[in-house]
Amino acid sequence: MELLLPDGWAPPIGYTNGIAVDSGRIVFVAGQVGWDAQQCFQSDALAAQFEQALKNVLAVLAAAGGEARHICRMTAYCCDKPAYVGARRELGAIWRKHMGNHYPAMSMIFVADLLDSPGKIELEATAVLPR
Repeated sequence: MELLLPDGWAPPIGYTNGIAVDSGRIVFVAGQVGWDAQQCFQSDALAAQFEQALKNVLAVLAAAGGEARHICRMTAYCCDKPAYVGARRELGAIWRKHMGNHYPAMSMIFVADLLDSPGKIELEATAVLPR
């Protein structure tokens, strides 16, 4: 896995501009919301839902034999931009707890709503597992 940073660009904070992978097993993780294994939300708080959604992504990836370090791309969909901006420090701590210093290519998209209520954030990921 090669992290891509064009010459002259400032390093991004909290993500990677691009990742190149030569080969491996590709795993696509569907959007995961902040509910538990029985599809019940345990919290309405954005940070708690983010942590659970991230755990869910990692659980699906683990079912394929993967780890956090294999994630190449992640997309986040969030319903509440002010809450997200206000929680960035807490979300960063949650990220480092589960992902360490691994930052894939990422996109953050703010949306009007999610299908599963009272979901506030949804995460999807693409990973490449080494052969």
